[in-house]
Amino acid sequence: MDKISLAGLAIGLIAIVGGQILEGGHVSSLVQPTALMIVLGGTLGAVLLQSPYPVFRRGMQMVKWVWVPPLIEHKKVLDQVLGWSQIARREGLLQLENQIARVKDPFAQKGLQLLVDGADPEHIRELLEVDINTFEDEWRQSAKIWDSAGGYSPTIGILGAVMGLIHVMENLSDPTKLGSGIAVAFVATIYGVGLANLVYLPIAGKLKYYVSRMVASKEMMIDGLVGIAVGDNPRIIESRLKGYML
Repeated sequence: MDKISLAGLAIGLIAIVGGQILEGGHVSSLVQPTALMIVLGGTLGAVLLQSPYPVFRRGMQMVKWVWVPPLIEHKKVLDQVLGWSQIARREGLLQLENQIARVKDPFAQKGLQLLVDGADPEHIRELLEVDINTFEDEWRQSAKIWDSAGGYSPTIGILGAVMGLIHVMENLSDPTKLGSGIAVAFVATIYGVGLANLVYLPIAGKLKYYVSRMVASKEMMIDGLVGIAVGDNPRIIESRLKGYML
C-alpha cells in the first residue's frame, strides 16, 4: 500500500474542508449530489468519447497503482543479467538457450533468443527498442486518460455552474428555489476544479512515473544483453546497470 498517496489525498481534503469550517461555513454546503453528478458524468462522457475502449479500460485498471504500485524489480533484472553474462563468459552464448525456458518475461526471452541466434549487438538493441517504444506508447496513452479527465473536469464544473445560474434565473419569482440553484452553481465549480487538481492530474502524474520506471527496467535489460553480446566483463556490465537503480 502506497501510504503517501493516501496521505496526500487526506491532507488535500482536510485543508479544503477545514478552510470551509474556519471561514464559518458548513460542511453540508459542499455536499451537492446534483453538482457531483454533472461533473462526474460529464467528465466520464468526455473521456469515453475521446478514448478507444482498450485504452480507457487499461487506464482504469492502472489506477490501482496509485494505492498498490506495480512490482518493478531492477535488482532482479541486474541479478539475471549478471548470471547470464557469467554463463556466456564461461561456456559461450549458446549455453544461454537453456535459460530461455526459465524466464517468464517475454521481453527477456526475446532478448536471450537473439543472443543465442548470434544477432549483432546493434540489431539486438534496435529490435528490442521497437518493443519498448510500443510498450511505452500503449501505457502512456492509457495513463493520459487521467490527464484528459483533469482537463475536462473544470470545464464541466463551469458548465454545471451555468446550469445552476439558469435554474436561478428561471425561478427569480420564487425565492425559495434560489438558494439551491446558486449552491449547485458554485459547488459544481468546486467539484470540477477540485477533482481535477486533487485527483485526476495527480493520478496521471503517478501513473506516468511508474510507466517510466517500467521502461527504465526494460532499457536496463537491453543494455545488459548488448553488453553480453559484445563480450563485456560482468563487472563492467554490473557497473553500467547500477546506474538505472534509484
